[in-house]
Amino acid sequence: MDKEDIRKYLEGGDLRTIGGVNFLVPLIRNQKDFDRLFHYFRAKDRHIVMRAADAVEKITLRHPEYLESHKSTLLGLTQSSDDKELKWHLSLLVSRLLLNDHELKLVLAKLKEWANDPAESRIVRVNALQALCEIKDQDPGLEKDFRSLIRKLQKEEIASINARIRKLKIS
Repeated sequence: MDKEDIRKYLEGGDLRTIGGVNFLVPLIRNQKDFDRLFHYFRAKDRHIVMRAADAVEKITLRHPEYLESHKSTLLGLTQSSDDKELKWHLSLLVSRLLLNDHELKLVLAKLKEWANDPAESRIVRVNALQALCEIKDQDPGLEKDFRSLIRKLQKEEIASINARIRKLKIS
C-alpha cells in the first residue's frame, strides 16, 4: 500500500468524523505499511493528522511494536502538540511505548499536566488519565501519585472523568 492510497482514507470531512479510518486499519498489514501511514503525522492538514493518529492508535492495540521506530517522533509531539485531536491519541500511544527512565519522566509529567488542566479538552484529560493508569500498572511505584491525582480529579465532579475513574475501578 503506497502513501497516496493511504491518504485517500484520511481526507475529507471535518474534525468530528474519522473518514475512512475503519476501512484503512485492516489494510495496514506490516511495519512498512504502518510507516507509510505514520508519515501523515507530519501532514499540514489537521484532519489528516487526526485520522492518521486514530488509525495508528487502533492498529497498535494489536501491534504496539510498530510504534518503537517512531518513539522519538511521538515523544516530541507529546511535548509540542497544541491540537487536542492529536493529544487524544498521543496520550494512549505513548503508554504503549517502551520508555527509559528519562523518557518515562517526561511522559508522566506531560500526561499529568493534561489530566490536571481544566482548560484542556475533556477527551484529552480522560485519555491522559487512562494512559497514566496503564503506565502505573507497569510500575507499581507510581500508584501513590496516581491515587492522589484521582482524588483531585474526582473533586472536580466532571461526569466523563468520573466515568473513566469508575471504569478503571479506582476509588
